[in-house]
Amino acid sequence: MATNESPSLETAFGVLRQFARRPRPAERCELCSTEIASQHPHLFDSAARKLVCSCDACALLFSGQAKARLKRVPRRIRLLANFQMADAQWDSLMIPINMAFFFRSSAEAKVVAMYPSPAGATESLLSLEAWNEFARSSPELEMEPDVEALLVNRIGHARGFTKAEYYLLPIDQCFKLVGLIRSQWRGFSGGTEAWQQIADYFRELRRSATVVGGTANA
Repeated sequence: MATNESPSLETAFGVLRQFARRPRPAERCELCSTEIASQHPHLFDSAARKLVCSCDACALLFSGQAKARLKRVPRRIRLLANFQMADAQWDSLMIPINMAFFFRSSAEAKVVAMYPSPAGATESLLSLEAWNEFARSSPELEMEPDVEALLVNRIGHARGFTKAEYYLLPIDQCFKLVGLIRSQWRGFSGGTEAWQQIADYFRELRRSATVVGGTANA
């Protein structure tokens, strides 16, 4: 007569070991399905505001295609050392937190302002007339439409710890920050782990950036 015996402890550990040894599914190009490395190019779908993982060959096809729906995301990161935005100018943009990114949307023919939140990337629905006026007097804010953004970090500045930071960088870096905050934020204040990872993110940006117009902030 058959009995329903529970598996032995050794059997249970054997199952766990097999699960642990299973390789992670390989990342693949979303255009041709070729297997790609963890560090790979991105394309940006300007209409859907969506990043597309790509192999080098497919990314090359979209390089320099200014009017294409899919555009290759560049890799350069620039820290604008001498760029400044006065508190009154920032306040006029009416962004609810002291961190945001701005990019020129070709699909919407305007500058879009977004800020990271525990719910993901949130678009500022307020008028950006103040931004447009400010940008006209700031030639260093020239960005490649859709795929480059100005990332503003005023968290330390608002608390009196550090100077504000301004980066011109690939749009995928902005969404990387959004994903980090969304996945790590805990409770109302975020938690120590989330703030540590945000600090690590900006530390890596400073390390990777080319400093434009002076020396980097301490």
